[in-house]
Amino acid sequence: MKTLVVCSGGLDSVTLAHRIAAQDGLERLISFNYGQRHLVELHGAVTCGKRLSVPHDTIDISGVGKLIKGSALTDFAGPSGVEVPEGHYESQSMAATVVPNRNAIMLSIAFGVASATGCSAVATAIHGGDHFIYADCRPGFANAFAHMQEHSLEGMNSPQLLTPYIASSKADIASDAARYQVPIDETWSCYKGGDIHCGRCGTCVERIEALHHAGVTDPTEYEDSEFWKTAEREG
Repeated sequence: MKTLVVCSGGLDSVTLAHRIAAQDGLERLISFNYGQRHLVELHGAVTCGKRLSVPHDTIDISGVGKLIKGSALTDFAGPSGVEVPEGHYESQSMAATVVPNRNAIMLSIAFGVASATGCSAVATAIHGGDHFIYADCRPGFANAFAHMQEHSLEGMNSPQLLTPYIASSKADIASDAARYQVPIDETWSCYKGGDIHCGRCGTCVERIEALHHAGVTDPTEYEDSEFWKTAEREG
């Protein structure tokens, strides 16, 4: 199956790319610059494409991101910018990181590219741990989107949507990262987008917890490598 993977450069999507490559199905990667605060994550996607020897395209939709206000990921310029919350990933404060319709926008473009380039599937790494916060990571969204695409591409090459982690935990993905020999330190999770992972934002805490619970060595450098222990107890 020729599969296009939506790859942000984070642990989840890079692991997914490695998993599909191991199954001899990886055709290409696609990433998006949506004006995100943590634009550094895209380096992980570029590196992944080179490592797996597949075409990789980065689509610039940053103009759309500028119009989507109120999210800590896209609305961060100036004194009125939204701060990235710290603490456990499942905290209600993480709602500040929701970018409205992000997955629908990206997947729509990905399906168009996949259809035009002869791919038979589009894969995305949405997972069970995201369901609490992100509506566009839930099974209902994935099923509805796949159904919509069947109508949108009727009479054309119509790829299927693959979501192999949709019922899995982040720790399951961490286990796959080890299984498929993902260079974890070449992936990026931190929403703050600094020079190194902060260790305090929700995505950093989730990353550290997942690798810890999966028993996978974490080579990532963090500004605060101990904060997650307090956040886990409070969560």
